[in-house]
Amino acid sequence: MKSLSLLAASALGAAMIPAAPALAQQAVPAIETGHTLLTVTAQGSSTRVPDLASYTAGVTTQGATASAALSANSAQMTQVIAALKRAGIADRDVQTSNLSVNPVYAQPKRLPDGNFEDGPQKIVGYQASNNVSVRQRKLADMGKVIDALVAAGANQVNGPNFMVDKPEAAQDEARVEAMKTARARADLYAKASGLRVARIVSISESGGFSPQPVMYMRKEAMDVSAAPPVAAGELEMNVNVTVQFELAS
Repeated sequence: MKSLSLLAASALGAAMIPAAPALAQQAVPAIETGHTLLTVTAQGSSTRVPDLASYTAGVTTQGATASAALSANSAQMTQVIAALKRAGIADRDVQTSNLSVNPVYAQPKRLPDGNFEDGPQKIVGYQASNNVSVRQRKLADMGKVIDALVAAGANQVNGPNFMVDKPEAAQDEARVEAMKTARARADLYAKASGLRVARIVSISESGGFSPQPVMYMRKEAMDVSAAPPVAAGELEMNVNVTVQFELAS
C-alpha cells in the first residue's frame, strides 16, 4: 500500500510524502494493494452577526471587619441586581459567578537599610467581592444596561463575549465549505499525480468560534453620563476537517 500525506491547514500548499517505515506500526486505514492513501486537512468558515452577549458585573467593598465589608457589599449588590431586572434582564440570565471575602494587609514597613521589616503582616481591613454573569439578549440595549449597573453601584464590569444563540446552521455551512475544499484539493493532487480519487476513507472534524470581541471595563470612578458604545461586529465560525482519500490509477 502506498501512502501519501497532505497537510493543508491553509491554502498555502501541501506536500505528498511516502509513508516512512517507522510509521508501519501505526493504524493505517485499509486500502487496495497498489492504491495510495492521501490525507487532506481543510478549513471552512461562515459568519454571523451575534445575537447574544455575556459579561460580568459586580461590587467590591471594604470594611473594618469581614461582616462589615460583606454587609456593605450585599446592600450594594442588591441594588445592582434590581437594576438588571428593571433593565429587562430575566432571572435565568443572571447567575452569581464569584463571591469572596479576603483580608486587606498593611504594607510592610521599610527599614532604614532599605529592607522590609520581618514578621506577620497586619490585617487592616477586609474586602468583599460579588460578581454575577449576565447574558444580554437585546444587544442594542447593552450600553444603557451598563450605565444602569454603574449608577446602581457596580464598580466592576467586564466583557462582553459575543455569541450566536443557535450556531448550528452556520457551523453546517462551514462544514460543507470545508468538505468542498478538501475534495477539490484531493482532485487536484490526484490529477497532478496521474491518479484519480476512488473513495473517501475517513473524515474527522475540529473547530469552533473565532470571535472578534469588544472588551471594556467600567468602574465607579468613571463618568456614567453617556452610555458606552458597543459594536458587536461579526463572529466567524471555523470548522477544520481531515479527510483521507483512496487514490487509484
